[in-house]
Amino acid sequence: MFFRIKPSGERRYLQIVENTRDGARTVQRVLATLGRVEELQADGKLDVLLRSGARFCETALLISSLQAGALETSAAVRIGAPMIFSRLWEQTGCRTVIEEQLAKRRGFGFSVERAVFASVLHRLMVSGSDRACEKWLDAYHIDGAEGLELHQLYRAMAWLGEELADQGGATRAPRRIKDLLEEALFERRRSLFSDLSVVLFDTTSLMFYGAGGESLGRHGKSKDHRPDLRQVVVGVVLDGEGRPICSETWPGNATDVKALLPVVTRLRERFGITRMCLVADRGMISAETIAELEAGGLEYILGARERSDREVREIVLADSKPMVPLIIQRARGAETALEVKEVVVGDWGPGTKPRRYVVCFNPDEAKRDAATRAAILDSLRTTLQRGDKQLVGNTGYRRFLATPREGHFEIDARRVEEDARFDGLYVLRTNSKLPPLSVALAYRQLWKVEAIFKTAKAILETRPIYHQSDTTIAGHLFCSFLALLLRKELDERLVAASVTAEWADIVRDLDRVEQITVDPQAKHFVLRPQAPGCAGSVFQAVGVALPPLVRQLPLATPPSSSPSVASQRRRGRPRRGATSA
Repeated sequence: MFFRIKPSGERRYLQIVENTRDGARTVQRVLATLGRVEELQADGKLDVLLRSGARFCETALLISSLQAGALETSAAVRIGAPMIFSRLWEQTGCRTVIEEQLAKRRGFGFSVERAVFASVLHRLMVSGSDRACEKWLDAYHIDGAEGLELHQLYRAMAWLGEELADQGGATRAPRRIKDLLEEALFERRRSLFSDLSVVLFDTTSLMFYGAGGESLGRHGKSKDHRPDLRQVVVGVVLDGEGRPICSETWPGNATDVKALLPVVTRLRERFGITRMCLVADRGMISAETIAELEAGGLEYILGARERSDREVREIVLADSKPMVPLIIQRARGAETALEVKEVVVGDWGPGTKPRRYVVCFNPDEAKRDAATRAAILDSLRTTLQRGDKQLVGNTGYRRFLATPREGHFEIDARRVEEDARFDGLYVLRTNSKLPPLSVALAYRQLWKVEAIFKTAKAILETRPIYHQSDTTIAGHLFCSFLALLLRKELDERLVAASVTAEWADIVRDLDRVEQITVDPQAKHFVLRPQAPGCAGSVFQAVGVALPPLVRQLPLATPPSSSPSVASQRRRGRPRRGATSA
């Protein structure tokens, strides 16, 4: 029903009208004619009429006030992200496996599972330290997480990273509770991983603003270009579709070249994976690693060092066979051009094994490499005009320079030409029987791991890490692994629903889905504004129903979702554990 003004000559009449169906047509039926609009306005009867009707339509008035921005929003609480990721948390089995492990251990006096979920959600939305997470929780409604304190978040992280009494099967790192959770999650999804044709592995480093833990804070080769800071090395294993399988945590001085074999051992012994082709980057390749992989009968695809490996540089890249072009169809309609060829090196004599290489050339990457080099050379020429001292310590310049005169630098044309030789090229070494095109495609999947790490360092930024023990550091980093797992699950739902929103837009729009508690005339109402941007599409893709726009709560039970309730409880008692764990 609605009001309608009906013109009749020079007069206008106010009517109450409703829409009704007449077969396939919609027909308006007049329920009442209230009088001339001018007369109702002149004697104030229109205002009296609306006020009288307002007693029976609080819901409509609340919605109108909310849309007009006339309501007090101090009691607003964010619900979008908790609702979406709670559903994924349940469906991936994360909540179940954590509660199963907790059932075997002592009581904590608070919900450890809720503390872990809150930390994982914090990684997904804004990330940062656990100190920041405690304050961040005040603005969100997470069922069962009301009143969580900082020391409880620390205790949850310590439980995840707690070393197991039985270290049987430990490889490079001690076994922790988080390893049991990874193995239980894998077992729940074993049907997806029963035949892992490709397993992707890569590492990165994360730095500390402090000393780190007992062993996990060490100086090493920093991928953040901060060798002055202590760091921890993190490895992630994914299947060929980009689903996280497990993670590894090592001291910051651990080298990548020794990381691969312990991971293979764990995948075989703890996960029971026997058939797989391991794909890893050039940092993992060494004669010892390759010998161990071949001795174990394991197939591999490893990135080769094109510039420093003499065999690759002088034999493989000198091969004159033509390359085969390939067009790769990517998600959302994009295409990537790639050219590949196979080169086999070896004496083929008794007791020798041929070494199989696949050379790949990406024309688009070649253009970007050439443009980058041109920009560096332009900057280098400008810098040379200001004097050689400007070049000290600049690794980007150093590879193009020579010193034909004592103590002076010049651009070396031979080095520039040699660098151009590698534009758009990368070389793979493999013992698999896959055709060259399949080898190239399998290695391209490794870029998913690199994208994951880019996500982990930017969107799922785990820094700063303030923890001071190995157990809490390991638990803190494992929450980022669980966040990656949930994000991958969400990505798959969005692709299946043909939702193409960017991750930053998803985070922003989910964060704007909130509910507001108001108390007009001693009644408790919870209002929800319309879902903004892509939030509605995300809810549909995950299969979660948005709450109604307006709902009334019983007067005797004020809504627990108000942030003031949790905040007052938290502020009403002294904080414990405010120092780093």
